[in-house]
Amino acid sequence: MSATLGEVVAALEARYDPALAESWDAVGLVCGDPVEPVERVLVAVDPVAAVVDEAVESGAGLLVTHHPLFLTPVHGVPADDPKGRLVHRLVRAGCGLFVAHTNADRAAEVGVNDALAAVLGLQATRPLEAVAPGSRQGLGRVGTLAEPTTLAAFAAHAAAVLPTTAGGVRAAGDPDRPVRTVAVCGGSGGSLLPAAAAAGADVLLTSDLRHHPVSEAGELPGPALCDVAHFASEWPWVPVAAEVLAADLSGRVRAVASHHRTDPWTVRAGGNGGPAARVAG
Repeated sequence: MSATLGEVVAALEARYDPALAESWDAVGLVCGDPVEPVERVLVAVDPVAAVVDEAVESGAGLLVTHHPLFLTPVHGVPADDPKGRLVHRLVRAGCGLFVAHTNADRAAEVGVNDALAAVLGLQATRPLEAVAPGSRQGLGRVGTLAEPTTLAAFAAHAAAVLPTTAGGVRAAGDPDRPVRTVAVCGGSGGSLLPAAAAAGADVLLTSDLRHHPVSEAGELPGPALCDVAHFASEWPWVPVAAEVLAADLSGRVRAVASHHRTDPWTVRAGGNGGPAARVAG
């Protein structure tokens, strides 16, 4: 059994409404013929060469990624350009590319932030920044742990349930601070710190936090901060998206999660991590 690429795209957009995307974002079908049949879909965080190779070599008819291949306008895709080369490889193999980015961040139940909250064990979650009052759609999530813990123990828990990366998990705040209410935002979510504070969060877990905002936050009342790799914060969505897509199409396509860890950092040296350590891709 199979579905057409157009049917697969319709199922994806029903879950990840393009209208939820930021105005600057580039989401939807990048390449592919909507009338072509699709039997296998590969889902990943990043449309990098290793993932494209995996899609082609596995016989996928569609690659679904969270991050866009092209986030700024382009005037051509020549094969001697690194990104153009990926497009040519996909087209020659009959494999489409579909992007669900900030619309997947805001999606309810099966989006990036619900997947991150779920893998951390958060309960009774709600958006930190809802698209409308009472809506389940929106950026970030805030919820509670089944049992209270400490900041240090929560950071260790995050490291245990998220993919291993060279950067690991960092926390800013009193290691013994009690943690029960947790706010999360997959990807770069430092701008949601005021919303996390207003929600009464004990800690905000997100990615790409910068020195000065973290230092300043430590001088003010509000949540502690937990910084994880950008890739690691968004990876929990990958198997969720694959499972939901297969179910929505009644098993007519086989959707699988990519096995590649596409965090760009490969080595950590010094710090509390001890001697230099390599992290496999």
